Amino acid sequence: MPELAGRVADAFAARVRAQEEHDLSPRAVRSYETRGRIRLEEECTVRTPFQRDRDRIVHSKPFRRLKEKTQVFIDPSGDHYRTRMTHTLETTGIARVVARALRLNEDLVEAIGLGHDMGHTPFGHAGEEALDAALAERFGGRFRHNEQSLRIAEQLNLTHEVRDGILTHTGEREPATLEGMIVRIVDRVAYINHDIDDAIRHGILAEDDLPHDEIEVLGPTGSARIDTLVHDLIETSEREGTIAQSEDVGAAMLALRAYMFDHVYLGPHTRAEHDRARAIVRRIFDALVQRGGDADEITEFIAGMTDRYAIAYAASLS
Repeated sequence: MPELAGRVADAFAARVRAQEEHDLSPRAVRSYETRGRIRLEEECTVRTPFQRDRDRIVHSKPFRRLKEKTQVFIDPSGDHYRTRMTHTLETTGIARVVARALRLNEDLVEAIGLGHDMGHTPFGHAGEEALDAALAERFGGRFRHNEQSLRIAEQLNLTHEVRDGILTHTGEREPATLEGMIVRIVDRVAYINHDIDDAIRHGILAEDDLPHDEIEVLGPTGSARIDTLVHDLIETSEREGTIAQSEDVGAAMLALRAYMFDHVYLGPHTRAEHDRARAIVRRIFDALVQRGGDADEITEFIAGMTDRYAIAYAASLS
């Protein structure tokens, strides 16, 4: 029924504007007040700019490759270990809950959440560190996965607000929007708790090993901790007028994060895995340099690899 579709499309933007004015907080970003895209283009008549960004991310190759990029353990044999894809979906789901409770723009939060890790290397932070070290040594450059995620967002021609949230989900710069600030905090909420789950499944940690003071504050299980963190984030943010955690809960989360770095991310049980990851990335990097690749080409190629592809590619170099 093309004539009906035309009438719906003609009224769509006006209806969304009116709905957001009625439902959203004054501090929320309005969907049709975006600062725009790098390259001008005709917008969709039945999706807001942020909804369109979400769809571009989900249909992109960098997003699809997240399903084969692991978090902590390299190419694990079990079926239930997290990947960058599951982490991304968990982060996005939690962030939307927070945004809805605070009457902020869920579509903007969703697009930032889905896109924030598109530029991550294979092998998690070990892969990121290896590529960063190699670029510094050979080209005097550096690698940060948030900056690579931004490059992908620019290639996809995403809106300014989504690009900003993707870039600032980690690092020194703070997000320019409350929606971006939600993803920045929730990213940590998600990965700390699901990495605990994976570490226990892998046998690195037992429940009793976790620091008791922090567990007393946050809760004894992953779901309880996430529930505590989400409720605290919502209530504190509403009270403070910005996105914030209470002092005790925020401190407990940071302490638990430090514990995970000491005992899991940089601990003795994962050292062999991380050494293996660094060796694979370095081997590929050196081979690409010998073939005349420049810094940007090498970065794009390695950052886009999945774990299994990187392992197979390195093996093919022998």
